[in-house]
Amino acid sequence: MVTQALERPWLIAVAAALLLIIAVVAYATRTGPRPSENVRWVANASYLTQLSSFRRRLTTYRVGLAALAVVALTGGIAAGVVLARPVDKQVLNSELATRDIVLCLDVSGSMVEYDVEIIETFKSLVEGLDGERIALSIWNQTSRTVFPLTDDYGLVTEELEIAAAALDFNMDAYLNGSYDPEALDRIMAFVAGTELATEMSSSLVGDGLASCGLLFDEADAERSRTVILATDNIMLGTPIYTLPEAADVVAERDIGLIGIFSGEYANTAAPEQKEFEDVMAAHDGLYFEASDPSSVEAIIDRIQSQQAIDLDATPEVVVSDRPVVPVTVLVLSFAALVIAAWRLKT
Repeated sequence: MVTQALERPWLIAVAAALLLIIAVVAYATRTGPRPSENVRWVANASYLTQLSSFRRRLTTYRVGLAALAVVALTGGIAAGVVLARPVDKQVLNSELATRDIVLCLDVSGSMVEYDVEIIETFKSLVEGLDGERIALSIWNQTSRTVFPLTDDYGLVTEELEIAAAALDFNMDAYLNGSYDPEALDRIMAFVAGTELATEMSSSLVGDGLASCGLLFDEADAERSRTVILATDNIMLGTPIYTLPEAADVVAERDIGLIGIFSGEYANTAAPEQKEFEDVMAAHDGLYFEASDPSSVEAIIDRIQSQQAIDLDATPEVVVSDRPVVPVTVLVLSFAALVIAAWRLKT
């Protein structure tokens, strides 16, 4: 997390005090009325103060003095901020940086109308994380990596929003021919690479899970690895791995499992749901239904509890100077001060 701070904030108070002293000294030493012996009197000149041109000039002069004071004050404060050294501070926690999460999403036809809900769950999950690397893989007959492991949460959020927009497709409208062609183009572009035209199969859950397990890099490093698998577990065709077999494969690599069940058979006793829940339980994983409001918090707690004892590193604070704004204000104030002073003389 990046926070903005001042390294020497007390210098702003010093700058403000100096400005006040300068203002007091300037007021105390201002030029008063000229002595009468140095005044050259002009007859019948009293009417000059009543002229509109004189009044405009006097008003302009007073406004210029006020503007000069404001610009000087602004520049002084900006100088104080520059001296106070504005910085960005980012705390890098190596404990958090050793946690990797792969979001593993079923994009088969039976899941399309539920995938937007899953994506929203993923987005809420990302908002609760801090430092973990995240990847997204989508799968049906085969898999495609949307983005590899990264801690760029801006990129992650952007890609999840793109996914939500692409998967927001009305399957009923597609079946009766009243669908939006642009929406169809978006979803087809997004799921490209997850279907094989030569095979009659769909939602190969085990193969999808196995492929998600391959996205973890740095195999020899001490890292916490978790796959969050979202599916309705409705499979058509013959996979390379069954769901239990794929779960065994990822467990052998010390990859944790979290399952989010969604689809037509959620909240029922259907065999698809029971198998999915049983596989999660057999591998010490967590099981949730997509509609469960407590799922996000529980998933975050599980992820953040992993390796909390084994990894006890001191957080590293990275400090980056950010003087652009106050320096810009200072330069502009100086330029405005010069122009205002020149205008007052002319």
